[in-house]
Amino acid sequence: MDNASPGLPFDRTMRGIRANGSVAANSATVREQKPHMKKATLGSPSVQSLDRGLFILEAVAKSADPVPLGILTDLLGIDRSSVFRLARTLKRRGFLANPNGRKDYILGPSIWRLSRKYDWSKTLIIFCHEHLKDLARKTGETVHLAVREGKHALFIDHYSSPSQIIVVSGQTGEFVPLYCTAHGKALLADFGAAELRAIFGSAPLHAYTPRTLVTINQLAKGCAEITSEGFAVDDAEFQEEVRCLAAPIRDKDGSVVASIGISAPIMRFPKERYLPCAKQVCDVATEISAILSAESDS
Repeated sequence: MDNASPGLPFDRTMRGIRANGSVAANSATVREQKPHMKKATLGSPSVQSLDRGLFILEAVAKSADPVPLGILTDLLGIDRSSVFRLARTLKRRGFLANPNGRKDYILGPSIWRLSRKYDWSKTLIIFCHEHLKDLARKTGETVHLAVREGKHALFIDHYSSPSQIIVVSGQTGEFVPLYCTAHGKALLADFGAAELRAIFGSAPLHAYTPRTLVTINQLAKGCAEITSEGFAVDDAEFQEEVRCLAAPIRDKDGSVVASIGISAPIMRFPKERYLPCAKQVCDVATEISAILSAESDS
């Protein structure tokens, strides 16, 4: 079992603030890609300096390289001295740091300390539990919520339909492989072959059943189909006689942060049920994604 990386209990693909994540883009490119800070909603004014400080943190977090003060000034669209004071305040509190002694910024140790103390999975459970119950009632099957932990998916919540005598048992707190489960593949939906090799290596993957996909190329093809179709399927690839279907949950940036899906005995989950169940699962995943995005914008 791989140790989970420090910080949030799921891995996020950080998008660069410029093409290829480089901060060396020319000024014209910066102006083209400059995000506009949102105006406060009427009736709910924001604290401008706090809003700008958080904007700086987001810009630095999304960059693959240290971000120069000049780039932050261009992104914010205010005078350089004001940006410097904001950055200096964040640095004094440990939220930013200068790795090379110059005015280039990376995230500071306070970000790491906060992320270590905060359990994002609890927040996801709060947002998602009623959706799990509703999906279980609609499908008549066991529903799980999962996040990524290293090479595994971790089930952080579940709800079993009360309408069935035979059900797939809930597995909250258990780890399952990413590459051969519906939840795991949903969490990997945006990964290409190179990224998958960085996680699993190039050696053949362990076959849990005769249906397990055991090569990176097969997995990459499956991930591309998930991105296109919106859902992932485990056709008895991890446990024989069990089929699962899951969809990715995304944050406001479009990054996959969790997965939600159903598990059922194969005798009760013929392939003819895939499309109607996929619509139900994807609808719920979309609802949760919208809630997460709205919460982060509020």
